Parts: sequence; C-alpha cells; structure tokens
Amino acid sequence: MARESMQFDVIIVGAGPAGLAAAIRLRQLSAEGGRDVSVCVVEKGSEVGSHILSGAVLETRALDELIPDWRDKGAPLNTPAGDDRFHFLTSNRAIRLPTPPAMHNRGNYVISLGNLCRWLGTQAEALGAEIYPGFAAAEVLYDETGAVRGIATGDMGIGKDGQPTQNHEPGVELVGGYTFFAEGCRGSLTKSVSRRFELGRDSDPQTYGIGIKELWEVDPARHRPGLALHTIGWPLGANTYGGSFVYHLEDNQVSAGFIVGLDYRNPHLSPFDEMQRFKTHPAIRPTFAGARRIAYGARALNEGGWQSIPRLTFPGGAIVGAAAGFMNVAKIKGTHTAMKSGMVAAEAVYAALAEGAAGAEPTAYPEALKRSWVWDELRRVRNVRPSFRWGLWGGLAYSALDTYVLRGRAPWTLHHHEDHGRLGKAVEYTPINYPKPDGELTFDRLSSVYLSNTNHEEDQPCHLTLKESQRAVDVNLALYDGPEQRFCPAGVYEFIDEGSGPRLQINAQNCVHCKTCDIKDPTQNIDWVVPEGGGGPNYPNM
Repeated sequence: MARESMQFDVIIVGAGPAGLAAAIRLRQLSAEGGRDVSVCVVEKGSEVGSHILSGAVLETRALDELIPDWRDKGAPLNTPAGDDRFHFLTSNRAIRLPTPPAMHNRGNYVISLGNLCRWLGTQAEALGAEIYPGFAAAEVLYDETGAVRGIATGDMGIGKDGQPTQNHEPGVELVGGYTFFAEGCRGSLTKSVSRRFELGRDSDPQTYGIGIKELWEVDPARHRPGLALHTIGWPLGANTYGGSFVYHLEDNQVSAGFIVGLDYRNPHLSPFDEMQRFKTHPAIRPTFAGARRIAYGARALNEGGWQSIPRLTFPGGAIVGAAAGFMNVAKIKGTHTAMKSGMVAAEAVYAALAEGAAGAEPTAYPEALKRSWVWDELRRVRNVRPSFRWGLWGGLAYSALDTYVLRGRAPWTLHHHEDHGRLGKAVEYTPINYPKPDGELTFDRLSSVYLSNTNHEEDQPCHLTLKESQRAVDVNLALYDGPEQRFCPAGVYEFIDEGSGPRLQINAQNCVHCKTCDIKDPTQNIDWVVPEGGGGPNYPNM
C-alpha cells in the first residue's frame, strides 16, 4: 500500500522540551514576522509527556525567554526549590558536605517534566503547531541529492512474522524543508542520521548514565516541599560514578532517583538493585515510612557534555536537545539547555525559510548556539564528569579545583571513552549479592514495570534487534555473565536453558524505552528501534 504524504515547512521528531520549544518559537516568529511557517511535531508516546522522565528541578532561564508570562498562563511550576542538601553516604552514616555552587537551586522549581511538556504542547498547539502523538518516526527520508527531506512514521498492524495483519495501516510520509531530530537521549533516527553524515567524527564519544526513578506519596509529616537532596557514595563503590536525588514536590509527593554512569566496569552490577539498596539507608528510609509508591520509570541520560556535542546540522535538518547531549552534568540539569537549543535552531531555520533556502544545511544554528549562554555554560563544566575516571575522590578533588580555583577556565579538556568498551570480564569481579525485595520499600523489576503503565501490541516485530543472535550467548553470557539481565531496569532480557543450551529471551513488551541496552551492550549487538507508535510507558506526573 502506498504511503500518504503530508507537507510541512518544519517537521520535529519528538515532543520533549527541545522539540516543543522549537515548535513554539517557530510559530512565535511566524506571528511576529507575518510569514506562515507550518510546523508538525510527531511523538511516539501515546500522548505528549507519556515518555518523559526526569528528576526534575527546573532552571527557568530558557522558559523565561520563550514564554515570559508562563506564570499567568498556568505553567505547572508549583513548588519553588528551597533547601539544598548534599550528603556523602557510608553504609550507615550520612555526612553532610557543602553543596557545590552548580547545585544551588534557589530560584528553580521542583516539577514533573512530563507535566511541563503536556503544558508546552498546549502552548504550541494554541500557536498553530500540529502535534501527532502515537506515531513513531521510523525512517528518515532523503532526496536525490542525499539531503534529509523528512521522515516516515512506522506501519501499524505488522505481525511478529513481519507480514501485514488485517489491521495493517501504512505509515505516513511527513516531508518538508527542514527536519529537527529532538528524540531525546540515544534516539534511533538520530543514530541513523549521525552515522550517515558522520556527525560525531570531530567530537568525543557520547557517554551516558541510567536514571531510575520512583514517585512516592509520603506521610505529610515527612514531606518537605522544595527540598532537594543529593547523595554520593554508598551503595556504589568509589570506582563507580553515580548518586541519588530525592526531590519533594507538591501534594505530599516525593521523587526518588538513582543514577549510575554507564561507564561502570563490574558486569555484575545492577543499577536497578542499587536503587533499591539506596532506599534502605538509615538516612533515607524514614522518608518512605508509611508511604506508597505510585510510579516507576527509567531513562538513559547524556553525560558527555561540551566535548561530546556532535556536528549539529546536515543538509535538510538539525539535532536539538538531549539528542545532541546538552546536559549540564555538574548541575544535573539539561532541560533549560535543551529548550534553548530548540529555540536557537528555530530562529536559524525561520531565517533560512524566509530567504528561500529550504533544505540547505542550517549552519547558522550552531554558530548562534556558540554565541549563546548554553555554550559558555557547558564549556565551563566540561571537565567535571570525565574527572571521575580517577574515582570518586579524584573526581571530587578535581571538580573542587575546577570550580573554585580555575572557575571553569582550565586550558585543557579531559576526554571520554565509549561506555560499552569499559565493561570488564565477569571473572575479574566479585558477584554482588543483592537482598531480596520486601515489597514495601524495595521491589522487583516486574512489579515496578507494572507501575510504569507500559504496554506494547504483542503481535508486532521485536523492536530490540540483535545483529547476531548467538553472540548474546557466545560472548555476553560466556565472558560477561549476561550483563543485559542486570543493566536492563525492566526485566526485558533473560537467559533460559531448556535443555539444549542457554538462549537469550527478549521480553520486549516490558521495555520502558530507556535505551540502556543499546548503549551498554559490550559488543554493540543490541539495536533499539521504534516499536509501533503509542507503545511503551505511560508515565503519570513523572
């Protein structure tokens, strides 16, 4: 069946903060300049915000620029950040440390980023942007010159055997002058475009962390609206990068999260189980006494920073937001920088369209971005994350030097290595004995996935593809003790032996779209591609 085609001036893949900020800015410029620019946003989640997960404490700098009257328009920023606390944990003690300047949150807000995106979506639509949730961008379209001319959404109703079912509906081609890839961390089409145009050739490899988050409803007596607590140390060892956050929102809700850098070496480590152990610490456990866990999710996040930002443009399009890696690791924030990148890209492309240069490479975007506060902010903290190659104490010592003495102006730049190559062999490390969950404070993966409201149409091709199926057994299981069983926070991967030898079973219906498997697989054998639109988690208030 032939695919229908729809024409727009700008197509945006992903209704996250960057994509929606770009859509809003394009439509604002249309209204101000009198030149109508049609904008389409396609989102694989069932609704705007359903796949959005972040801590989150929001710095409003980009939002203030984009929508100065956001308070009057009802933006869901209801809890001003108040008390900042930064603790080093041992197995039974919490030692309060000075809060690093980058982590001071006065003037910021403790929010649900998913709810902010839902609100941004209404603002974009009110300005005339078209938003289509439930449609996964599955293919990049190119013209005869090799320039990007748009995307195609995935077919619906394809069975596990790859053949159309009676419910088959072909995807739709969305074509136009420019395409923005705003898919978030490790987007599947961003990967494809990056390979085709060699966008990472002159930058460091991107590095990542996995963030695991739970939302709790706590006893009002234990609720401290605006409190932002961060910890380092236990339960992680000194050679593994990571830490926690505990943020108190409104309505007696607390978001608790744990982040593990995906450059960890011990293949026996399980980020999910480290999160569960963290909550049992004597300084953390009391917050959750008598509380109820109401939501769960996980997401990879970019940690490479300034030196890992790839070339941002190519003929016919650009990469914006977390897809390019604009997170400020020292602040543990990336929403404000992601939004600003979308706004700057929108301004560059609007000017190009006004000049009749549709389809040309929008090089004005990275040039303008380098003149913006985003570039300066990220450059100043570029050495913080890679300094933790020297372990926790070496990283803290260097970060203090960089922050207080050099003030982000070191004449050198520390560099990154790819995460998947850092994993050690199983025989080199001692297995970790994680305690069994108690079902009240600590939980297993499957009960957690249940709270993520994850759902996929069962009769569809597996979206977690293996380049070589036997490699999972011959290499991953044999040498690394099957680390995909542990680095996946959703119980997607398990090794089963039914008498004829072990095999890898992929429970794709559990996938929460965190992309960790695509990043951490030691031989890069797992390739995450989009499932049918509308599948995956449906995060409430995350």
